Amino acid sequence: MATFAKPENALKRAEELMNVGQKQAALQALHDLITSKRYRAWQKTLEKIMFKYVELCVDMRKGRFAKDGLIQYRIVCQQVNVSSLEEVIKYFLQLSSERAEQAQAQAAEVTLDVEDLEAEKRPEDLMLSYVSGEKGKDRSDRELVTPWFKFLWETYRTVLEILRNNSKLEALYAMTAHRAFQFCLQYKRTTEFRRLCEILRNHLANLNKYRDQRDRPDLSLPESLQLYLDTRLEQLKVATELELWQEAFRSIEDIHGLMSMVKKSPKPQMMAIYYAKMTKIFWISDSHLYHAYAWYKLFNLQKSYNKNLAQKDLQLMASSVLLATLSIMPYDRKHGAHHFELEMEKDRNLSRSALLSEIAAKSVMTYVPQEVKDLYNLLENEFHPLDLASKAQPLLLRLSKLSEKLSSASPVPEVQLEQYVTALEKLTTLRVLQQASQVYQSMKIGNLTKMIPFFDFSSVEKISVDAVKYNFVQVKIDHLKGTIHFGSQDLESDKIKNHLTILAKRLNKAIGLIQPPAFERVPKQTQPFSDLLVLVEKEHKKLLARKVLIERRKEEQERQMLEMEREEETKRLKQQRLTEEAETKRLANESARREEARIRKEIEEKEMEEARMLLAESEKRKGKKGKKSVAVTAADGEVPKLSKQILMEEALNEQIKERQEMERKLQKLAKTLDHLERAKREEERPLIEADYHKRLEDDEIFYEQQLQQETEQSRLQHSSDVIEKKRLQKMLEDKMVFQAQVVSRRQGEFERLKREREERIAELRLLRSQERERRRKMEYYRSLEEARLLKIKEEEEARKREEEERKRREDAERRAKLDEIAAKQRQREAEAEERAKREREAVIGRLEESKPGRFVSSFARNRGTEEGGSGKESDSWTAKREERAPLSEERRSAFVPSRLRDDRWGRTEREPEVPPSDKYQTHRSQSDVPLIDRYQPSRGHPEGPPPEKYQPPRGQAEASSGKYQPPRGRYDSRVPDRQDGPPRREVRTDGSDRLSTDRWRR
Repeated sequence: MATFAKPENALKRAEELMNVGQKQAALQALHDLITSKRYRAWQKTLEKIMFKYVELCVDMRKGRFAKDGLIQYRIVCQQVNVSSLEEVIKYFLQLSSERAEQAQAQAAEVTLDVEDLEAEKRPEDLMLSYVSGEKGKDRSDRELVTPWFKFLWETYRTVLEILRNNSKLEALYAMTAHRAFQFCLQYKRTTEFRRLCEILRNHLANLNKYRDQRDRPDLSLPESLQLYLDTRLEQLKVATELELWQEAFRSIEDIHGLMSMVKKSPKPQMMAIYYAKMTKIFWISDSHLYHAYAWYKLFNLQKSYNKNLAQKDLQLMASSVLLATLSIMPYDRKHGAHHFELEMEKDRNLSRSALLSEIAAKSVMTYVPQEVKDLYNLLENEFHPLDLASKAQPLLLRLSKLSEKLSSASPVPEVQLEQYVTALEKLTTLRVLQQASQVYQSMKIGNLTKMIPFFDFSSVEKISVDAVKYNFVQVKIDHLKGTIHFGSQDLESDKIKNHLTILAKRLNKAIGLIQPPAFERVPKQTQPFSDLLVLVEKEHKKLLARKVLIERRKEEQERQMLEMEREEETKRLKQQRLTEEAETKRLANESARREEARIRKEIEEKEMEEARMLLAESEKRKGKKGKKSVAVTAADGEVPKLSKQILMEEALNEQIKERQEMERKLQKLAKTLDHLERAKREEERPLIEADYHKRLEDDEIFYEQQLQQETEQSRLQHSSDVIEKKRLQKMLEDKMVFQAQVVSRRQGEFERLKREREERIAELRLLRSQERERRRKMEYYRSLEEARLLKIKEEEEARKREEEERKRREDAERRAKLDEIAAKQRQREAEAEERAKREREAVIGRLEESKPGRFVSSFARNRGTEEGGSGKESDSWTAKREERAPLSEERRSAFVPSRLRDDRWGRTEREPEVPPSDKYQTHRSQSDVPLIDRYQPSRGHPEGPPPEKYQPPRGQAEASSGKYQPPRGRYDSRVPDRQDGPPRREVRTDGSDRLSTDRWRR
C-alpha cells in the first residue's frame, strides 16, 4: 500500500499511471488513499480524487471498488458537505448510463435478451466461445452490451444501498429509484424490476424497525412522506406498464401503508393517479366490485378538485362508474371468502346495492349520457321478461361508439366502455331468468334461447348454474324434455317441517270463524292474604331458581361459544394455511406461465425482426421504399401483427417478380443486340475480306524474312558446335575413367547395403517364426488346461450327484427301518395293553367270586382295592386311547423312539434319547401310573404272593423266543426293559405330540 503525504500526490500519481496505460495500478492507488484512515477530513481535493476514481471504476467496470470508495467517502463528507457526495453519485450514474447507451448504440440497438443481469456466464456460452473461432453477430453484441447493462444495474443497486435510510440524502435516493425504474421500463427488465421493488420494501421495513437509527428519515414530515409516496407511485406506474399485476397490487399495498402512517391525506393529483391505476388492476383481476368503487372514488376526486377537466371527460368517467357498477353480479359470490374480508366489507358497506344508492344520491346520473341511462333503467327498474335482451342489445352495441380519449388534464388517458359489454350481457341474461321465473313455471329451451340472442344455450346454462349456486334464481333444466322449470327447488323436508304448525293455525282460525269467543269470564274470588304471601314466596323462590338456571345456561352457552370460536379459529387457520399454499402454487404456476409467454413473445419478436430485415433487404434491392415497408415499420415504432411467414412470402413474391422482370428485360436487350450485330457484320464483311488479303501478303513477307534469319542462325550454331566438339573430344578418356571409378565404388556400397538388408530381413523372419510358434504352444497348452479343468468339473459334479443319490437311498432305507420298528413297537404295545386288560378283568372276577364271611388277609384286601382302582383308571385310559386318532405319516416319521447307528468301533447300538427339556410337557407324571401298571404278579399265582423264582421281563422272554427286540442304549441299564401300562403322551410347545413309554426314557 503506497502512502502519500498529500492527496494531490496520489491524484498526480494516478494520472501518470493512466497515461502509461496502467489503469489497474492507478485505481488501486486511489482506492488505498480513499480507504485510508489518514484522510478523514473533507477537502476539495478528495472530491477531485473521487471523480477520477469513479471514472476508473466505470472504465474498468469495477463495481465492488466503486461501492467501497463511495461508502468511505460518505463517511467523510456526511456531516460536513453532503452536496459533494451528491455530485459524485450523480457523476457516477451519468457515466454508467452513458457507457451503457454507447454500448447499445454500437450494437445497433439490439434488444437485450438476457434473463437475469446478476447471473454469471453460462457453461454453454463459455464452451461456445472457446470452441467456435468465428463469433457471430448476436454473440458479439451480447458480449458488448450485456456487461455494461449488468454494470449499470449494479450501479443502481450500489447507490440505493449507500443512500438508504438517510434523511440528508432522501432526494438523491428518490431520484436514483426513479432512474432505476426508467431503466427497467426502457429495456423491459421485469426480473430486475421485481428485485428493485423488493429492495425498496426492505429499506422501508428496516426504517420502521430500527427507529433509534441516526439520521433516520421521519415519515411524519410531509416532505419525507411525499418523496416516498412519489417513489411508490412511480413504481406503480412502471408495474402497470410492464403488466406485472402482482407487483402492481403490492405497490398499491405499499402506498396504502404509507398513507395510513399519517392522518393528512396526500395530494389530489397523486390520489387520482392512484385510483386510476387501481381501476386497471382490479379489472384485470376480475374484482368488479373494487373496480367500480375505484372508478367512483376517481370520479368524485376529479369532480371536486380538477377544475381543468372538461364536461365530456366527466360524462365519460360517470358512464364508466355506472357501467362498472352494473357489471357487478347481482348476487353475493363470496361464500368462500375469508371471514376477515367479509367483516371488512360488511363494516365498509361494500356492495352493489350500496354503490348504486350512492351513485343515485351523489347525482352521478346527471352526467351520464342518455344511452347509458336507458340501459340502467332497462336492467334495474323495468320489467320485460320476453324482450329484455332484444331491447338491451342495441344499447350495448352503442357503447363502443361512446368510447373516446380524454383530455390531458385527466389521469386516465382513455375510457373504453366496450370492455363492459360481456359483463352486461351476463347481467341481462340473469335479469331475463329472474323475470321469467316470476311469470312462468316452465318454458321451452328454444324459446329461452330466442329471448337471449347474444348467448347460445350452453353459455346460458353455465350462467344459470352459477346463479342457482348462489341462490339468485331457482331453475331446473330438463334436457330430456327440452324444458326449463322455474320456482322453488327446496327439499321435501323443508316443505313439511312446519306443516303441523300451519295446520294448527288454520284450525284455530276456522274455529274462531265458526264459534266466536264468548265474553270474558268473571275472575275468581280474591284469595286470602296469607295464601298470597305463600304464593309470592314460592314464586320468588321459583324465580331465583330460574335465575340461577338461566345463569348456568348462559355460562354453559358461553363455554360452548368459546369452544366453537376456538374450533372456528382452528378451522380458519387451517383454511388460511391451505389458501396460502394454494396461492403459492398459483403464483408459481403464474410465474411459469408468464415466463413461457415472455419466451414466446421474444421468439416472435426475433422472428419479426428477421422478417423485417429480410423485407428491408428486399426493398433495398428494389432501390425504393414501398408501401409495405412503410406498413411494416410504423411511424410510432409499433410492430404490426404480421407473422414471419407472411413477410417471407411477400419478400419471395417480390423476388420472383424482380426475376421475371429482369428476364423480360434481358430478352428484349438480347433481341436488340442480335439486330445490331447482324447489321454490323453486314457492313464489316468487305472490310474483313480486304484486310484478310492484306494480312496474307504481310504474312508471306514475314515468313520469308523469318526463314532467312533461321537459316543464318542454324549455320552459325552448327559451326560453333563443331568447334566445341573438337575441344571436348580431348577429355573423353578422362571422363570414361572417372565414370568407371564412380560406378565401381557405388556398386560395392550397393552390395553391402543389400547384404545387410537381407540379414535384417532373415533375422526378423526368425523372430516372427519363434513368436508364432510360442503363441501356438500357448494356445495348445491353454486348450489342454481348459479341457482338464472341464473334465475335473464334470467328474466333481458327477461325484456330487452320486453322493446325493446315495444319501437319498440311505435316508429312504433308514426311514423304512424306522417305520418298521415303530410298527412293531405299536404292535407290542397293543398286545401288552390287551394282556393287561385281560389280567385286570381276571382279578376283578376273582374278587367278585369271593364269598362273604370268607377270611381274606389284609394283604389280599389291599391288593384287591389297589387293583380295582387301577383297573378303572386303566379302562378309562384304554377308552381314551382307542378314541385317539391314529398318527399321520408325517408325525409317525417325526416320532422316532430309537435310532440305529454305528459307533466308532463299528458296533450297532441304540442311540440314547435326549433327556426331556422344558420344551416338552406330559399329561401324566410317574406318580399317576396305577400300582397295577407298576407291578404285575405271575400268571400261575394270581392270588398268592409273588413266586420265589425270578421271572424275566416280557421283553427278554420275547427276545428269547426269537422275536425282534430293539438294541439297548448306553443308558438302558437305569431303565427297566419293559413296563406295562399305557404309554405317556408328550405334548410339545409347538403343538405336536407323540406317544412314548418309560422304556424310551433315560
